[in-house]
Amino acid sequence: MTASTLTANAPVLTLDDVRAAAARIDGHVVRTPTLYSKTLSAMTGADIWLKFENLQFTAAYKERGALNALLLLSDEQRARGVIAASAGNHAQGLSYHGTRLGVPVTIVMPRTTPTVKITQTESVGGKVVLEGETFDEAYAHARVMEAELGLTFVHPFDHPHVAAGQGTVALEMLADVPDLDMLAVPIGGGGLLTGMGTAARGINPAIGLIGVQAQLFPSMYNRLKHAELPCGGDTLAEGIAVKEPGAFTSATLAGLVDDIVLVDEPHLEQAVSLLLQIEKTVVEGAGAAGLAAVIANREIFAGRKVGIVLCGGNIDTRLLANVLLRDLARSGRLGRLRITLQDRPGALFKVVEEFNRHQVNILEVWHQRIFTSLPAKGLTAEIECEARDREQIDRLVEALRARGYEIEQVELG
Repeated sequence: MTASTLTANAPVLTLDDVRAAAARIDGHVVRTPTLYSKTLSAMTGADIWLKFENLQFTAAYKERGALNALLLLSDEQRARGVIAASAGNHAQGLSYHGTRLGVPVTIVMPRTTPTVKITQTESVGGKVVLEGETFDEAYAHARVMEAELGLTFVHPFDHPHVAAGQGTVALEMLADVPDLDMLAVPIGGGGLLTGMGTAARGINPAIGLIGVQAQLFPSMYNRLKHAELPCGGDTLAEGIAVKEPGAFTSATLAGLVDDIVLVDEPHLEQAVSLLLQIEKTVVEGAGAAGLAAVIANREIFAGRKVGIVLCGGNIDTRLLANVLLRDLARSGRLGRLRITLQDRPGALFKVVEEFNRHQVNILEVWHQRIFTSLPAKGLTAEIECEARDREQIDRLVEALRARGYEIEQVELG
């Protein structure tokens, strides 16, 4: 790459760098489609165009930057091999293309990494080293191995070669839909938006650039807005759960991004669920962040032609099932009713009869006699049920209360 440098020797990324990366990786990554979503557009009041990066071989855009960085190595660096610290999509992308190019790849992961992520990385050719209890400890060990073994460290986001590869996403989007008004792009360390923003602004200086972070991990938001929001927690969007954004990416985005918005966990869950139900596509939490931002901030995007990157599709199937069921509960199609009964024959049967009259299907029933604050002759029954909509369950609750039952609807947080 012919990246110039700032006075302080910080590398500058240009549209030409991104175009060079596109030529370099052409034919070795999937040229994913950018498609219009009629239903999501009607729901949000914006014209929604989706870039399906979850269709890459490793189901994430990270392949682009990893491959570009690998192709820019010297012959000696290729022979010695590369190393990275990652428990996510960067590990798989680097391992896959490194193996394909004959470059040895070592990935350092924390010992707490789920087995599925370890096996996925090993299945595409990466050598996994488990070290430390946290990502920071794994990262530190990777840097030690880099020096000891003479390996080349490939950063998941904080390098212009990687960011240039990620920027090729924007080149393809604007080739497919040249009149996009705005891009909504997830931010973890900032590599994707740094590359995409550089490319998009180089093509159309007026295009809007909105970064999206999980509310639990507002690291780039804090840095660029000089805020001090807490950073940490168990987010669905683990792919952008970065506590320390990149130095190069932060410096670039400071003069590039129009705004950064934060999205909470319910909106992330809703976006994952909507993409599966409406677009029939599986997207991880980070990959759904752009759509979550549009749903949560409609006033920013209303009436605009918005490009959204579905940047990854690697989500645990059990977690996906939980997300879908929780979305059904929030929409009112699943309910859980806590009903106080007298402990006598036929008490539960009379309640079940009311469910039948209202055509509400019972999924699970729990009886609790011992661990309750009720008198000894009382009991609590919790009934999980499904209905056509929230109104159907509300009518059932009203009917039960009219018959003298004490009922509490268990709500999601």
